[in-house]
Amino acid sequence: ALAYVADLSEHERSVLTRRSASVARLATVLSDTRGLAQLKAELSPMLAAYGASLGQSLGPSEADDAADVVVESLSAKVPRFPVARASDEGAKMLRRKLEESGEYRSLEDELMLLSDRPKERAGLARLYAGSVEKLAPPLASFASEIAAILVTDGKIDRDVLSAETRLDVTGLLGTHDRIHDGVMTLELAEMLVRLRHFEAVTASRFRTFRTRRIELLAKERERMRLSELTPKVLSSFVRNRLISDVYMPLVGANLAKQIGSSGKDKRTDRMGLLFLVSPPGYGKTTLMEYVASVLGLVFVKVNGPALGHDVTSLDPAEAKSLTARQEVERINLGFEMGNNVMLYVDDVQHTSPEFLEKFISLCDAQRKVEGVFRGKSRTYDFRGKRFCVVMAANPYTESGARFRIPDMLANRADTYNLGDVLGGKEDLFALSYLENALTSHPVLAPLSGREPQDVEKLVRMAKGENVATSELSHGYSGAEVSDLLAMLKLLQRVQEVLLRVNRTYIKAASQEDAYRTEPPFKLQGSYRNMNKITQKLAPVMTEEELERTIDEHYAAESQTLTTGAEQNLLKLAELRTRRGGKEGDDPVARVTGSIAGVEEQLQALVKGLVIAASSGANEKKASDSALADALVKIQESLAKPTKQDIRVTLANPHPQVVELEAIVQLGQAMANAVARVSGPESGASQAIVAKLAELEAMLERRSLPERRPVEVDLRKRDATNLTCDASGLVNGVFVGTYAKAPALRTEVLLQLVFPGNLTASAKGVVAFVQDEDGDRPAGFGVTFVEVHEDSRALVSQYARSRDPVLYEV
Repeated sequence: ALAYVADLSEHERSVLTRRSASVARLATVLSDTRGLAQLKAELSPMLAAYGASLGQSLGPSEADDAADVVVESLSAKVPRFPVARASDEGAKMLRRKLEESGEYRSLEDELMLLSDRPKERAGLARLYAGSVEKLAPPLASFASEIAAILVTDGKIDRDVLSAETRLDVTGLLGTHDRIHDGVMTLELAEMLVRLRHFEAVTASRFRTFRTRRIELLAKERERMRLSELTPKVLSSFVRNRLISDVYMPLVGANLAKQIGSSGKDKRTDRMGLLFLVSPPGYGKTTLMEYVASVLGLVFVKVNGPALGHDVTSLDPAEAKSLTARQEVERINLGFEMGNNVMLYVDDVQHTSPEFLEKFISLCDAQRKVEGVFRGKSRTYDFRGKRFCVVMAANPYTESGARFRIPDMLANRADTYNLGDVLGGKEDLFALSYLENALTSHPVLAPLSGREPQDVEKLVRMAKGENVATSELSHGYSGAEVSDLLAMLKLLQRVQEVLLRVNRTYIKAASQEDAYRTEPPFKLQGSYRNMNKITQKLAPVMTEEELERTIDEHYAAESQTLTTGAEQNLLKLAELRTRRGGKEGDDPVARVTGSIAGVEEQLQALVKGLVIAASSGANEKKASDSALADALVKIQESLAKPTKQDIRVTLANPHPQVVELEAIVQLGQAMANAVARVSGPESGASQAIVAKLAELEAMLERRSLPERRPVEVDLRKRDATNLTCDASGLVNGVFVGTYAKAPALRTEVLLQLVFPGNLTASAKGVVAFVQDEDGDRPAGFGVTFVEVHEDSRALVSQYARSRDPVLYEV
């Protein structure tokens, strides 16, 4: 500022002085600072350019400070430029030293000769001012102002500030650059310059940076759809007992294997894959989104149909469509985040098997995968990290063909079917249909926010059980209870149909095409179907209106099937007919009418027995002891078989294969009891006799074993081996052979040959047949239905020395 004003011509300086005084008076008298701000704004770039001509780069704040000094100094009554007392003392000290050596006159001459060359003049002045540091080190920070005094000496008036502007702060601890030996020196002018620079430059740039960062993050969030990575559990999600008691333990066991459990038993060898295969509408995605929310994991959901069959690589650049590229980028983003991530690939039946093979190494003990992020190939290592992989699929692809994943990936996966009825939990699975449908109807919706026990009690009341309304946790009015029970009765009929449809769908999906006796059944009995039908119901509906609603729902759904709409509707009609026979039949015949499977036939016989007993003409008939004994025996025959040995069980995984001889004997006793109760000519007696004839025909067809026993050689270490179920109990034998296998469900005699040429005989039924496929050998599996007492010891001894193969059919 000093040098700039000094280098102005007399006229320029006079004009600037008058203008400064004028705008200062305007600001003081009328409080109008516009002229003052405008003058400073004009001077700031001029001073910056002048500083550049002197070889000194001025920042915006420094140029603004210089403009303030020029305007405030020239607007005073006596224009004087303020200088620090230390600068004045330093300039005087330098002058005395140069005068003592006779060099000061030379310095003045040199500065005068360089008046037309301001840059060189300023450089010479700064060179002399820098030598003051040797004379008085504390004055080193005032070198720039001392140089300005040398250049402008005699050209412009100065006002030396008398106040002390320097302070030494002592007793400081730290490693800051401004602290030396526990002392920090503060100079008011220098501190104000730094403060102004921080305010005008640093803080301004930070605000600009923050704004720009927010904009870029918002843009990237929108591009990568990061909002979808936050788990959002649906408001209609019902955390029912099936999820709490069945699904969560299954899912939790796998996730503990993948991300590690807490406590001292935490796994260090993390591996595996959770694979959910079930029909659509069973809440696979909702369940896993809920689990991710509970565990605090980022939910990276990848849409399988968007990937399609063309994507075979984890490189986004190789994807042919924009949507597929975004899905592959999402996968690599999950890899890049690395920790606290659940990678969920949905509907993988629509993807390429070659694409799924890329996850094989990620799901084994290596826990590594090759990915591409932002154009760079990377190897991701997830050992020891909270990273889990979940895949979900439906049994059929978009073309209606069955879906299969690569064998190497299947070996690493724990596969569960959310639509399957798990052993011992059938009642919870059936109840879950009702629980998940609560939010779909306004009459039932209030139950979803109340105690879960209320739902179970109301369901029991709808079935005819005597439950007092006082046992309910909420105070329901009489009209409300009436509507709830009416709706639940309707839903129970829908539930019955959907459970049958669900079982048939799963059975058809798991059956090999080569062994089908009818077209695959593709109508679904899922929670989604239950919810759709529930929306159309009303408490005042009749049974005919309900049946029509179910018909209309499945008629509409069948139109979306790729193939076989008519066959599926015919199969559905057959399933629904099994509920109670045709109109006009005897009541017992309606209960015991056409039922596929011996287990269902037995259940129908028991129901017929109860009806016959309750309709007896007198007390004596109703309490017939033979009738009661037959009922107890029939019910016992329906129970699960007891384990015959610690290692050997004769439990049959096929419910249609049972001990028909014992059933016929018990049924005959029951028929005699019913004949005494209601007479041999009654509809109940005739219905049971007809059913017994069917059972005897089945017994005749299935009781003839092969005339020659099948020899099963267990002496060699080949594919032939005993088989076991998931609990490790021996339940059969696999016979490795390329010869034609017996037909399914055919009863065969077995001659087991053990090491040492020891033999044992057994009877079994053909449970499955498999062709050679990769690691799977060709042959057939036989499930034991009878093992001789002497043979069980040999089977147990052999199983202890050589582990059986797990085959779950």
